[in-house]
Amino acid sequence: MAISGSKGGIEIRAAHFPGRAPIDAYGNGGFRFADMSHKGSILCLPSGIHGWEPKTPPIISIHDIGRIVEEAGGIEILLVGTGTELRPLPQDLRAVLREHHISADPMSTGAAVRTYNVLLAEDRAVAAALIAVE
Repeated sequence: MAISGSKGGIEIRAAHFPGRAPIDAYGNGGFRFADMSHKGSILCLPSGIHGWEPKTPPIISIHDIGRIVEEAGGIEILLVGTGTELRPLPQDLRAVLREHHISADPMSTGAAVRTYNVLLAEDRAVAAALIAVE
């Protein structure tokens, strides 16, 4: 979240970097990218990098992918970083993503970060849902 002052007091806004950027580092409960850092999990989407709080990490559910579905037209591959271990995606989640023509690949968060950076450099239609790891 970003905090800024205003005449009416403090305004709290959702964390968002309005661009695509490689992930420079991960760990200690967060990520570094674009000379910035974020504590917590993130979504890397065509619209930018967003702070994200899955409902039941490290397993994500259909309730966690609303923003991904909203941007489905710009996403072909979704990399899902499930923490330190590979965890399968629930079938209902896979079905919704397939309906939107998105191929989902779960993997550890470290592997997802590395793969995301490669596909981003290749200018592929990639997105990532990355659960923060310590």
